This record gives sequence, structure tokens and C-alpha cells, in this order.
Amino acid sequence: MPSVSEPMPLVDGEPSDAVFRADVMNGLRRRPKCLPCKYFYDEKGSELFDRICELDAYYLTRTELAIMRRFAPEMARQIGSGAMLVELGSGSSVKSRLLLDRLTAPAAYVPVDISKEHLDRTARGLALDYRHLEILPVCADFTEDFELPAPRRRPTRTTVYFPGSSIGNFEPEAARHLLGRIAGMCGRGGGLLIGIDLKKDRATIEAAYDDAGGVTAAFNLNLLRRINRTLGADFRLDRFEHRAVYNEELGRVEIGLVSRCVQTVTIEGKTFEFDRGEEIRTEHCHKYSIEGFAERAAHVGLSLRCRWTDAQSRLAVLYLTAL
Repeated sequence: MPSVSEPMPLVDGEPSDAVFRADVMNGLRRRPKCLPCKYFYDEKGSELFDRICELDAYYLTRTELAIMRRFAPEMARQIGSGAMLVELGSGSSVKSRLLLDRLTAPAAYVPVDISKEHLDRTARGLALDYRHLEILPVCADFTEDFELPAPRRRPTRTTVYFPGSSIGNFEPEAARHLLGRIAGMCGRGGGLLIGIDLKKDRATIEAAYDDAGGVTAAFNLNLLRRINRTLGADFRLDRFEHRAVYNEELGRVEIGLVSRCVQTVTIEGKTFEFDRGEEIRTEHCHKYSIEGFAERAAHVGLSLRCRWTDAQSRLAVLYLTAL
């Protein structure tokens, strides 16, 4: 049994090549074509996303970090003593450190991420910095069922931390389903601390998803590179361009890869035809109002307790309890 200062062995839940293949093939057969955004986060994709978070135009991370730095003590009081903190899509766990520094006697920290290499590196760094905290990394696709590890010390409650306004990446029905699963994961009296991006002007939103330096474009195109590497496809990345447009009526950013020309792509002997201007939809990023999100969460047994926002009300962090 590893000591408390060492991360437990990773629970390996990365999608198999067979699942990846099926998702890619099925997505490219649809009209319009689409690819699941969860596959952005291979090792290269995770590195690119960390770079996106440092961009001036990408207000989301900077704003949420400012909220966390200012209000983390209040958030820790809401979570309470002895909790197990479970972070979905943990990435580099930068924001969670602000919570861990202020939580009273947390039972364990469970970072959950789909990228095994990224998660392993992050978990080992956390173990060095939080030597008296049990770190229990889980490599899993959190959109599917996975088993929470049991910490050595029984927690007073489970609190799920879901930062980065990542809930906005889910279609409304899928978001409702995920929130319901989180409520079940927390159990009665548990909590959800979640970041949501708020509705605002088109220019600010679109700049965040299509930066002048092309980092977001590289992040999107890396999905095609991953398909080439894993499935032996022949996508020409220079024949596709990144596009991100805010649909104000639906309150979402629509992100895709647009074919620059008429072309044919082959994947394991299967061919896929593209017209000039045809799009592969890779992601929707939904924006919310606090009241609207709270109403959605209430339908699955989550009650809004506290809210924290920045001065410009660009983004909010909410604490909800499971009833």
C-alpha cells in the first residue's frame, strides 16, 4: 500500500482504440459530420489546452482563477471539514490547489481525467506538494460511469469540483444527464462546485475561441492529427480550417473544422467525401444565466446555495447541494 504522500496507481479508463474508431466512423457518417470533443485531450491536446488557458483573449481561465483566489476561503467553508474532493476533467489541477490550500482536513483528492500521461504527471506533482493528503487519480471518461476510489479515511461528504465552465460543452439533455450523475455521486448532503460561463457580447466570446495566434485552431486540428496517428487516416490538416461562431439565439459557440476544398479522406479503407465549405462539428460551448442554470440543476436534485462572480459578471462559480 503506497504511503499517503504518494499517489495511488492510476485507474485506467482511457477509451480503447476500438471505441475511438467507432466514435470517429459514426461521427463522420452523420449529417452534419461531427466528432466528440472528449477526444481533444490526448497528451498533445492537453498541452495545447494549457496554452489556451494562458491566452489574453481566453478570459475564462483567468476570470475563474481570480474568482477562486478571492473566494476560495468561502468555498472551503461551504464544502466543510473532512470532505473528499473529486475533480472532473482535472487537467493540471491549478484551480483545485486553491481549494486544497484552504480546505479543512480533506479526506482525499480524486483528480479524474481522460489523458493518462497528463494525469499521472499532475498526480505526482500534487503528491510532492500535499504530502499529508491522499491523492487518488482516476483515468476515466467522466461522461461514462466510473467507480470512485475509497479513501483510507472515511469522508464526511463527497464534493465534486467541475471547473472551467466545461458543463457548457454538453448539449442540454447530456448536461442534464451529467448533472444527475453528479448528484448521485455526491449523495445526499454532498456538494457540487461548478464554473459556468455567462452570456455576454459576441466579440468577447468569439475572440476566446479563435485567437489571433492560432492556438485554438491548433487545438481543434490536433483532433485530426490524433485520428491520423491512431487510425492511420490521411487527413491533410492544411485542407481544413478552424471556425468558431457564437449563435446568440441558442446561446452557444459552434466550433468546427471546415474543408477548404472538395476532398476525400480515407480511414482504414473507408472513404469520406467532403465538399468545399463542409464542416465537421467538434464542439458546442453553451453559455448560461445563473438563474437558468440553477433551474436546470434543480430538476436533478441540486439546489443552489452560493454564487460568486467577477466584477463584470463574465463568469460564475456556483455551489449546489444534493438533496
